Amino acid sequence: MVVLALVFNGCNTTTTQSEGEKPVAAEAEKTASAEAKPEASATPAEPGIQFSEAAWKAQLDKAKAENKLVFLDAYTSWCGPCKMLQKNVFTQQAVGDFFNKEFINVKIDMEKGEGPELALQYPLEGYPTLLFIDGDGKVVKKVLGYQSPEQLLAIGKDVKGGTAL
Repeated sequence: MVVLALVFNGCNTTTTQSEGEKPVAAEAEKTASAEAKPEASATPAEPGIQFSEAAWKAQLDKAKAENKLVFLDAYTSWCGPCKMLQKNVFTQQAVGDFFNKEFINVKIDMEKGEGPELALQYPLEGYPTLLFIDGDGKVVKKVLGYQSPEQLLAIGKDVKGGTAL
């Protein structure tokens, strides 16, 4: 019975907890590190695409003002390929360097917030759908499904080169 309790505690606490410590100490440590994170994330040191969370209209206005396209990742929380894009592609340094410089990057869960309304405006056939949209809201390029980092970079460069359609 003691072995089961130790295994259970090991799954619910951090690896820095010794056998004698109580899970409460691990929770306090998690809380302290979570409180420290906002300061650390204030610097854009993380590689990959930096996505904006502003309202859709503000994204289009910004794109128009900066003469850029919006790169929209239309995803859902339950979509496996969407999660793979987030984990394996959007986090890549080369992808982030290019997309952060060239596009207004937005990701929207199409089942929450402004998502359902945008899904009516930009009908989607599946997830993920990656859209390149101008400041007037016109789709310049639509890509369906998972893309490797190399594929996504090639698509982005193609769009920037003006040969998207």
